[in-house]
Amino acid sequence: MTHSAPDPLDLDAFRETGHQLIDWIADYLGGLESRPVVEATSPGDVRAKLPDRAPEQGKALSGLLADLDEVVVPGISHWQHPNWFAYFPAMSSPPAILGELAAAGLGVQGMLWSTSPAVTEVESHVLDWLVDLTGVPQDWKTTGPGGGVLQMSASDSTHTALVVAREVCRKRTGAGAEQMVVYTSSQAHSSLEKGANVAGFGHIRLLDVDQNFAVEPATLRSAIEDDLAAGLTPAFVCAAVGTTGTTAVDPVRAFGELASEFRLWFHVDAAYAGAAMLCDEFRHHQDGLELAHSYTFNAHKWLATNFDCSIFWVADRTPLIETMSIVPPYLRNAATDAGEVIDYRDWHVPLGRRFRALKLWWVLKAFGAEGLRAMIRRHVGYAKSLTRFVESDPRFELFAPTTFALVCFRHRDGDEATRALAASMNANGVYVTPSEANGQAFIRVSIGSTWTEDRHVDQLQALIDRLA
Repeated sequence: MTHSAPDPLDLDAFRETGHQLIDWIADYLGGLESRPVVEATSPGDVRAKLPDRAPEQGKALSGLLADLDEVVVPGISHWQHPNWFAYFPAMSSPPAILGELAAAGLGVQGMLWSTSPAVTEVESHVLDWLVDLTGVPQDWKTTGPGGGVLQMSASDSTHTALVVAREVCRKRTGAGAEQMVVYTSSQAHSSLEKGANVAGFGHIRLLDVDQNFAVEPATLRSAIEDDLAAGLTPAFVCAAVGTTGTTAVDPVRAFGELASEFRLWFHVDAAYAGAAMLCDEFRHHQDGLELAHSYTFNAHKWLATNFDCSIFWVADRTPLIETMSIVPPYLRNAATDAGEVIDYRDWHVPLGRRFRALKLWWVLKAFGAEGLRAMIRRHVGYAKSLTRFVESDPRFELFAPTTFALVCFRHRDGDEATRALAASMNANGVYVTPSEANGQAFIRVSIGSTWTEDRHVDQLQALIDRLA
């Protein structure tokens, strides 16, 4: 007697399992403190739990959830853990999770306005809201000459800006990419260097920084003038508002003025710190932003929205679309031909795109701007408290200013003691990132988990005190 395989399209089974999955996620998030921040896993452990061949026969949906407990959770790092202080936040929240689930359920393609109008119009509208909420130039709204688009990561946004800058420079000067020069901080994210290589730029200048790990304008001017004298073509400059290592801030206005003087494309990378601009007290860090051609920040870092959700704004969308647009016959449609709509497939490299804006929209609705500001200010307050602890203890020294919610410090006994402290912390219930700059070791403590409370920061301080 043969038995038919379970139907994977059975909506009743889907409904029941979906309810169980929501319960599982809620229990997982509620129980994070009982788990280690990073599971003890060796290379190959996860694959060893998987069969050698894909299954021939289907199994019931009800059996899928066991895989989470048996295979997945024992092999992950718990980025949502309240004691996660490593890297930068990779935030999530219930409204973002629901938005992601709904987007997956809808399963639509948003490559053109005509393929799903709501995908495009919600995205345009929500990013226009964020223009107002973060104090960036009004011209960056889609109702003006510029506009915003959601990309997978700040790396994608920066790579896109580099390609557009290359084409703008080529049309203006006739120079080949191999003659063009990109300028950014030696502390900038590695995506700048990678993007310049991918886009074919011949030269990238990683500029020296000052005692606060920011680039001084005179350093940038000198590099540009030296390259002009050598017959090269300066093309692109990036200012960081919150570098990865120490959250240093380059002087945006001075960079913008130099970019204008020498006719460079000016990009601003605020991947982490852009979210802080919802709060008025941080906006002085972006003074001069009206001089920028492009700008990026990640809602999936510090805006309670799960990965991937990176915002990319341009001051003028025309060169972006001219660079990225190719229109084969199968993508022609009346709305596009009439110029009445935005087709986001012309705003980045991929053609296909998913409904990323739904989760961001729901986060903004559920938290409200007031709630998001309160969350950011709470995290910054925790960081300031930890900074005061570091500064008051003679065993430690602050390695860089605490500009946002990242605290960088080191042990006064030197590099070996600093690395040992970081290792001990990571072996005792928290997770931080050991790093180096200017040949010195230091510890990065990034505060920004959705579920971190003041008691977790108090416990962190007590742990540092005990282990040092």
